[in-house]
Amino acid sequence: MVEIIDLSQEIFSGMPVYNSLPEVRMEMYASHEEWDGITDSNTVSPSVYKLDMSEHTGTHVDSLSHMAREFRGQSIDTMPLSMFYTEGVCLDLSHKGLMELIETADLVSACSKGNLSIKKGDTVLIYTDHYRRTYGSADWGRGPGLSASAARWLGLQGISAFGVEMMSPGIPGVSNKEVHRICGVMGFTHYENMINLQLLLGRGRFRFIGLPLKIRGGTGSPVRAVAIFGEGKF
Repeated sequence: MVEIIDLSQEIFSGMPVYNSLPEVRMEMYASHEEWDGITDSNTVSPSVYKLDMSEHTGTHVDSLSHMAREFRGQSIDTMPLSMFYTEGVCLDLSHKGLMELIETADLVSACSKGNLSIKKGDTVLIYTDHYRRTYGSADWGRGPGLSASAARWLGLQGISAFGVEMMSPGIPGVSNKEVHRICGVMGFTHYENMINLQLLLGRGRFRFIGLPLKIRGGTGSPVRAVAIFGEGKF
């Protein structure tokens, strides 16, 4: 039997976003009562919502063009769909605390402890439990993050992408800008704001799907990321 695990945050008005990004606004644009000319109802039934948000809202993937100025031609709509439909593994880095760097040795150790190997083309999900510990709190923006050397090591494994629970793949002001640039240089991407990664631990390999919207010239896109077990042997 196939099991699909949802790895994506809800999108709603006023949800936490990275401090330099626009606030999410979601409002009713039209109702069924409007469409049907009903004027005596106490119930409002939305038929269309209007969303105001950035491409980097909630669980999302970055385009290579987002990584640095020199990659500006590689927008989300130009990236091959095979980058977003891969095999995956999840590494347990839940011992990492606030603003603590995840180093190459941490990734190697997590692979060993989980009896996992990273294959070319994989999506590597990094579980820190930061979402359940801090989402919506003052510490939400102070999560652990990859060091530049750890990001480079992942790139050397030939991965398609990695994913984190935090709002950024590196630690802002410490490693985040360089982690982004390494992704651009080495041609892989990353997902941010993932959830439910604890449900993947100890279960081996899975199918990962995180397809972006086809946004012309987009620098990223919200995704409905999922992990699938029982689809076949990996």
